[in-house]
Amino acid sequence: MPDLAKEITKKPIQPWTETKTTAVLVLADGTVIEGSGAGATGVAEAEVCFNTAITGYQEILTDPSYAGQIITFTFPHIGNVGANEEDLETLDADTRNGVVGAIFKAAITEPSNYRANQHFDDWLKDRNIIAMCGIDTRALTNLVREKGLANAVIAHDPDGSFDIEALIAKARGWAGLEGSDLARTVTGDSPSNWQQSAWQWNEGYPENSNTLPHIVAVDFGIKRNILRLFAGLGCKVTVIPASTPASEVLALGPDGIFLSNGPGDPAATGEYSVPMIREILKTDIPVFGICLGHQMLALALGAHTVKMHQGHHGANHPVMDHTTSKVEIVSMNHGFAVDGKSLPQGVEETHISLFDGTNCGLQVKGRPVFSVQHHPEASPGPQDSHYLFKRFLDLVKVQKG
Repeated sequence: MPDLAKEITKKPIQPWTETKTTAVLVLADGTVIEGSGAGATGVAEAEVCFNTAITGYQEILTDPSYAGQIITFTFPHIGNVGANEEDLETLDADTRNGVVGAIFKAAITEPSNYRANQHFDDWLKDRNIIAMCGIDTRALTNLVREKGLANAVIAHDPDGSFDIEALIAKARGWAGLEGSDLARTVTGDSPSNWQQSAWQWNEGYPENSNTLPHIVAVDFGIKRNILRLFAGLGCKVTVIPASTPASEVLALGPDGIFLSNGPGDPAATGEYSVPMIREILKTDIPVFGICLGHQMLALALGAHTVKMHQGHHGANHPVMDHTTSKVEIVSMNHGFAVDGKSLPQGVEETHISLFDGTNCGLQVKGRPVFSVQHHPEASPGPQDSHYLFKRFLDLVKVQKG
C-alpha cells in the first residue's frame, strides 16, 4: 500500500500570535475572539456549539445535522491524521452539507495516518468550511456552557482585514436556528437506492444485493453509516426526500419506515413532515426514528420540542435505556430536545440522558413504533446502541409474519 501521507504537500498552519490575526469569531453579544485562519476564506453566520469527541472529526464535519453551526472542538489536536475519501457522512461526497465553520486549539499539522490522502487544510477548503485555530477552546466552551448556544460570525482573511463592528451587527442580525427548516437544505432531490454496507478494515465498503426487508428511509439529512448498517443487516434500502408525501412513501411498499437525523428546528420541519408521519402511523408499518427523526415522530404523536441551553454534541454521552435497564455510552448531536413531560398517553419514555435527564427515546405502547435522540450508528462514537437496528428489524419481521 502506498504511503499516501508522504504524497501530501507539507504546509502546516502557523499558530496564531498577537501580531498576526487572520481569523475572528464574533459573537452576537460583542465578544471578539482572534486566531489564525484555516480552511476556506470568507465570512459565515452560524450558531456556535462545542463537541467533546476525541476522534472522528471528519465524520463530525460532514454530518448534515450540523448545518448552520460552527463546531468548537474541545479535543486540542484536530486534523493530525489528515482526511480521506471514505470517512464521509453526507450522502453527496462532493457537497458540504454539514458545518459552516470549525474552531481548533492547536494548529493543523501534517497528516500522520496511512489512510490519509489529503491535507486537512486542503480538505476544509474543498468543502468551503471556514476554520480558525490557536485559541483557548476551553474558555470558549465554558462561555457556551454559561451563556448558551451563541449566534456568531466566523471570518477568515489572510490579510487580517476585519470590520469588527460590521461583523457584530451581522451576528446580531442573524435569525438563528429557531424557526429554521434546514432539512430542506440537506435532503436529497429524488429517491435513490443504497447498497453499501459497513466499512471493513483494509477492504472498504462491501456491496449488499439483498432485497428484503425493504426499508424506506426519509432523508432529513441522513448519515451514510445509518444506511450502511441497514444494508449490512440484509435490507433493501430506499432513500427518499424529506418532503415526500405519505402516499408516495406507502406506494414504495415499505416493510419498515425510518426517519433520519437532520438539522434545524424540528417544529419548522414538522410543518410538512408531521402530516406525512401521521398518515404513516395510521398503518401497521414499523417506524424507527433517530435524532431529528425522533423529534419528528414525537411531534406527530402530539408531544413538543424545546431549544436546549447548550445542546448535546459528543461521543461520550451516558444514556439509560429503561427497556433494558442498561446504561449506554452514545454519540449525540442535537440542539433541540423532546419535552418528555409532553409525551401523550400511550407513548412511553424509553431513554433519558444521564447528564441532564432530557428525553432520549420513546415508544408507542403496543405498536412497532419507537425512536431515539442519540446516534446508534456510532459514526463517530461507541457501538453500544447498534442493537437498536436489530430491534427494529425484529419488529419488521414480526409484522410481516
